[in-house]
Amino acid sequence: MVDMVAFVDPDQTGTLGCGNPTERARSLSDRYRQGRLGQIFVVPYNSGAHWMLTIVNPNEEVVHFMDPLKRRLDTGEWKSIVNNSIKIYNAHKNRKGRKVIQWKNLAQKNDKTCGYFIMRYMKEIVEDKNLDFSMKWGTRSNLVYTVNDIDEIRAEWAEHVLKFPEN
Repeated sequence: MVDMVAFVDPDQTGTLGCGNPTERARSLSDRYRQGRLGQIFVVPYNSGAHWMLTIVNPNEEVVHFMDPLKRRLDTGEWKSIVNNSIKIYNAHKNRKGRKVIQWKNLAQKNDKTCGYFIMRYMKEIVEDKNLDFSMKWGTRSNLVYTVNDIDEIRAEWAEHVLKFPEN
């Protein structure tokens, strides 16, 4: 199942130092084309001060937007970048695509540790044996991670970082 999930390097998508919106959309589209049919793409995104997670299924033209602060993404640069990346992908596949790409936004209780929430989202997605993403995550709008859930991610992150030699 893990091979059905692809990660996108946030160095290619972030607000700072990743190029203009058109370059970022092309970069995402290129990543989709490197993937397999039916693969979903996990795209961590930093708006400059806050981490969010975007899950893109370019073949179904469905985007799940996960923000621990519960912000709704009705408009804005990031939405345009992702929409354009799917349109570019469709053009390369000689596919017409939908008029409107479906965006779904999960609500999550707030904490100032958005990075840990995003890592928790990614962990659950990758470890899920059933990648019917819309069914599972579309109904979790009121899901709240507990302190223990986030502490588990902190511990895993610390364990991983401690494996690296000190400079």
